[in-house]
Amino acid sequence: MKLGVLTNLLGTVSLEEALKYFNSLGLEMVEIGCGGFPGKDHADPDVLLNDEKAFEDFKALLKKYNVEISALSCHGNPVHPNKEIAAQFDSDMRKAVLLAEKLGVHQINTFSGCPGDCDTAKYPNWVTCPWPNDFGEILDYQWNEVLIPYWKEFVKFAVAHGVDKIALELHPGFCVYNTESLLKLRNAVGKEIGANLDLSHLIWQGMDPIAVIRALGKEGAIFHFHAKDTKIDAINTAVNGVLDTKSYADEINRSWIFRSVGFGNGETYWRDVISNLRMVGYDYAISIEHEDSLMSQNEGLEKAVALLKNCIIKEGLAAAWWI
Repeated sequence: MKLGVLTNLLGTVSLEEALKYFNSLGLEMVEIGCGGFPGKDHADPDVLLNDEKAFEDFKALLKKYNVEISALSCHGNPVHPNKEIAAQFDSDMRKAVLLAEKLGVHQINTFSGCPGDCDTAKYPNWVTCPWPNDFGEILDYQWNEVLIPYWKEFVKFAVAHGVDKIALELHPGFCVYNTESLLKLRNAVGKEIGANLDLSHLIWQGMDPIAVIRALGKEGAIFHFHAKDTKIDAINTAVNGVLDTKSYADEINRSWIFRSVGFGNGETYWRDVISNLRMVGYDYAISIEHEDSLMSQNEGLEKAVALLKNCIIKEGLAAAWWI
């Protein structure tokens, strides 16, 4: 396993300045945004696909600071009911694939997306309950008429360009948000669909991350891992439950907030997470995504790095050496 970071954390500074800082912390991998919600601050495909000098300079920086790319991130909603919005996300994702091909990277990270409730809808419609029966009809439309056909076609495009791992973040608000929905799409589309497993979204939904790791791991469906924590506020949740639409900046009144690794759950918890990833055969990036609204960018990242360095398992093991 190698410790990494989603670089848009420092999107306001140059790629070189960010890499220099990440290198000083001992990070070995970078997950670089190149479109969609993560933005293009550190990698703009329109430039890197068409300007060879810029592309070579980009590669030279990665080599200079001794980091490798774990994935290109282009999180978005390519099945948004607004056709213009959907087309922009789809374009960003396809350019990410082309850039990955040029870089020799075989993986992108994104979202499944969420359609509306019909062809004339204006906004996405995330269904969370089975009744009234209208919701079942919406799900049938979303999955069978939009989501599965879209991803079948996109996977063909990606594979044709050398990208055979499309890691979807299990994120509420999108059709793939838990173990069952990820495997549903994977079974319908192909084994090129897997998870960018971010525990922070599982925790507040009430899932046990260890159980999820075991379930997805046995399917070989964990492609990438986001190290991000969540703290459930027991008082607010007891009153209002976990479904919370208040601003992330309203920390004291929310049912839960994102935290830097170790501030939602302690080191023992994260040691167990890493050990279970090891048990299911995951040996790739532990990529820190820092969205803790109580900590600065640097402090939150540095505290996450310090804790994870105590938890991460780096050396391979061919056999049980003591037997």
